[in-house]
Amino acid sequence: MHRSLALASLVLALVTTSAARGHDGHDHGAPPPPVSATVAPRADASSADLEMVVVARGGALEILIDRFRDNQPVTDAVVEVDGPAGVVKATAEGGVFRVPAPWAEPGRSVDLAVTVQAGDVVDVLTATLSLPPAEPKPVAGSVVTPAEASETGATMLPDGFGGWGLALAGFAAGLVVAASFRRRAVVATALAGVFLLGLAPGAPTQAAETPRDLAQRFPDGSLFVPKSSQRILGLRTLFTEIADHPTTVELPGRVIPDPDGSGVVQPSLAGRLKPPPGGFPRLGAAVAAGDVLAFVEPAVAAADVTTQHQQARELDQQIALMERRLERYRQITNSITRAQIEDAEVELTGLKARRANLERRERASEALVAPVSGVVAAVAAIAGQIAEPNTIVFRIVDPRRFWVEALAYEAHAFAPRADGRPAGGESFPLAFVGSGLSDRAQAVPVHFSVSGEAKGLRAGQLLTVAATLAETRGGIAVPRAAVLRGANGRSLVWEHTNPERFVPREVRVEPLDGERVLIIAGVDAGRRIVTGGAELLNQIR
Repeated sequence: MHRSLALASLVLALVTTSAARGHDGHDHGAPPPPVSATVAPRADASSADLEMVVVARGGALEILIDRFRDNQPVTDAVVEVDGPAGVVKATAEGGVFRVPAPWAEPGRSVDLAVTVQAGDVVDVLTATLSLPPAEPKPVAGSVVTPAEASETGATMLPDGFGGWGLALAGFAAGLVVAASFRRRAVVATALAGVFLLGLAPGAPTQAAETPRDLAQRFPDGSLFVPKSSQRILGLRTLFTEIADHPTTVELPGRVIPDPDGSGVVQPSLAGRLKPPPGGFPRLGAAVAAGDVLAFVEPAVAAADVTTQHQQARELDQQIALMERRLERYRQITNSITRAQIEDAEVELTGLKARRANLERRERASEALVAPVSGVVAAVAAIAGQIAEPNTIVFRIVDPRRFWVEALAYEAHAFAPRADGRPAGGESFPLAFVGSGLSDRAQAVPVHFSVSGEAKGLRAGQLLTVAATLAETRGGIAVPRAAVLRGANGRSLVWEHTNPERFVPREVRVEPLDGERVLIIAGVDAGRRIVTGGAELLNQIR
C-alpha cells in the first residue's frame, strides 16, 4: 500500500516537472514561413550556348546540361569537373552526368569549373556550390517547435500540451493506484513508464528524409521547376527576335471543289432513269472520266408517238414508190439518162436513212457519263425515277483538289501564301487564286487553292483563313501554344529567366498565320519564351 502511494506520487511529480520545463522560456507563436527544405543543394551557370545545374545528392554531384536557347537536353557530351578533388571526368547515366563528391561536407562552399564538349560546342561553366550546415539534433528534455519539427523531421506533441499534461498525469496516477490495490504493481509500473515515455516532449523521433526536388510556385507567381522536372514536362523555349513579318488577316471561309476537278451529271431530256450494268454508283465510289453512270429512257407523249408513227408510214410509202421508180429506170436505160438513175438512187438512200433514224430515236436511251475522274459526292438516282432536263443526278469531286472560298470585308492586297485552319484540326497551306469584284452580302469572295494533299477536307466544310497581306509589321513571332490565358483573362507567356526559374509575362498579341501569333507588347528581344509544355507549366501550384 505504501509502495503504491509512493509510486503514484513519483509519477505525478515527474509529469508535472516535465510539463513545467517544457513551457519555461518558450514562445508558442506562429511558425516562421516555410523554406525549400526539400530541395537539394544546387548551383547553376549559363553561357551563350549551354545552361547547367549542379545538384549535391547522396555524396555525389548530379550535373544536368541543356541548350541555352531551346532548353534541349544535352545527353551526349564529355564533361569534366575541376573541384577540390582535382579534375574528374563525369559519367553519363540517363542524361545526367555524375561525379563522386566525398569532399561535400555540410557548411562548406566549393568553387567548381565544369568543361563541356558537346559536338562542336566547347564551353567552360563556373559555379559556386554552397552546402548548408548540418541541423543540430534536439537535446533530450527540450521542446521541439513546429518549425524545428518540420525542418528536422521530428515527431512533436500538439501545441499547448502543458495544461492537458497535468490532467493526464493525475489520471495516470489514479490508474497506478487502482492497479496497486489489486496487487498488480508490475503492471502499474509498466503502464506509468510507457505513458511517461509517450508524453515526454523532450524525446522526439528523427525521420531521415532524402532531399527531393519539387516544383513550386512563389507568391509573386513565378515558378521554381527543377531541371529533372523540366525534362519530364518536355519544356522547350524560343529565343525571341524582333523581325518584320507580313501582316495577316483572318477571314471566314468554306471548302469548295476545284472547278477543274469536279463536275455534275445531268440529263439533256426528260426520261426515266435506268441503272447501267452493275447498278448505280454509290457515295464515295471512284469513277473515271467517260464511265457510264446511268441511262435515261426518253419519255414520249401519246401525241408524239402518233406523229412518229405517221412519219414512219409516210417514209415507208415514199421508199416503196422510189424503189419502183428506180426499178423502171433501170429497165429503160436506153430512154433515160444515167443522171436520172443516180438521182433516184440518192433519194432512196436518204429516205431509208430518215426511216432508220426515226426508229432509233424511239428506242435509244441517253447515257449519262462522268465528265471528270474522282469520287461520287452526291447521288440522286433511283431506278424508274423521272428525271427532268438539267436535274443534277450525280456530283463528282476529285478529293485531291479543293479550293477555299473566303469572304473579305475590306479591300486587301493578298500575298501568294495563306493558311487554312479548320475547327479542331491542323492548319494547311493555301495559295491565292484571285478575288472577285462583285459584292456578296457586303463582302468580296476570295479564292484560294489547297496546296499539296488535302487530307480530311470535305466540300462545304467551314474554316478560318489566315490570309497574308503584302504589308509587313514588326514584332516577335511565337507559336500559338506558347500564349496562354491568365486568371485575369489576359494573354500571358512564360519566360525562362534562370536555369530553374520561370516568370509569367502579360503580352498583347495579334494573329500572324495558322500556327503563330505576333507579340507586339510585353516581351523584349533576347528573352527565352516557353513554347513546348507551356500549358503543363501553367498548372503548377
